[in-house]
Amino acid sequence: MAMARQTFGIEGLDRMLGGGLLPGTLTVLAGATGSGKTQLGLRWANAGLAADGRRGVICDLSSRGDAQNHEAYARDQFGWDLTEHVLDGPVDLAPVWDFERPVGDYFHPFARSGRRVTRRDLEPDDWHAWKSDLARVLRGSAAYFYSQFVRGSRRVVVDGIEPTERFAESIQFEFFEYLYQHVLRKEDEWAAREVFRELYRANAEKVHAHRYDHKAIGCLYLYTTPHVLLDDLMAQPIGEGDIFSNANTIIYMGRTREAGRMGRALHVAKHRGSAGSDEIHPYRLTDRGMEID
Repeated sequence: MAMARQTFGIEGLDRMLGGGLLPGTLTVLAGATGSGKTQLGLRWANAGLAADGRRGVICDLSSRGDAQNHEAYARDQFGWDLTEHVLDGPVDLAPVWDFERPVGDYFHPFARSGRRVTRRDLEPDDWHAWKSDLARVLRGSAAYFYSQFVRGSRRVVVDGIEPTERFAESIQFEFFEYLYQHVLRKEDEWAAREVFRELYRANAEKVHAHRYDHKAIGCLYLYTTPHVLLDDLMAQPIGEGDIFSNANTIIYMGRTREAGRMGRALHVAKHRGSAGSDEIHPYRLTDRGMEID
């Protein structure tokens, strides 16, 4: 039995997507800074409240304190007061099963660094220190997301990743690959083993009492591109082995020129599981959020 698609709650966009995004897949939303990616990502996460009974999770991987405006957009457009999950010090697994304790719907694992997290931007000792701390961050992150999934969240938005020429040189991409392959795309029991490790047997009864279907979890990855114009985005080939080639769905957002005026439009460049379309749809960013023609 096919799972219900994960909608944005924007009629025109959901129609372009054949009813919405497919659960259990990766979607890349690509566009330059200011194109509206964050607003659209938050709208999709917020739509989880009606569809799943729980909003999605916002994972902000920015490392230099750059303002992503998640809190303001969520509050002003959806009446959603984001609460941050703080990962500080040794990993604490106790909150996983304490359903009375809020775990936060906003996660910013690299918030205190103030630096880029690419190899060429750091001295060798600093790079080694980052890599050493990453192991702690990854385990704490696995526990956080597993906690969200056993509570009912089924949508993950990943934002704030800085572009780099080589994905392998970015700790942000390393973090995302781990999150996606070892937590989001793993069956729940195996994700629990990743979280609890040597403590798994002591937690096995609770794991089996709080099962979830990992194929119901969708992931929306917001990618900042150097290209501003939609035509330039559409002209770029999809490389092999990068985040675009691994995505089920790719949505481009960019500026357009028509009759001497600048506008905005989006294009669904790839969407496995639905009929393709060559259409380009204008959109506007308003106080009420995104509106699509």
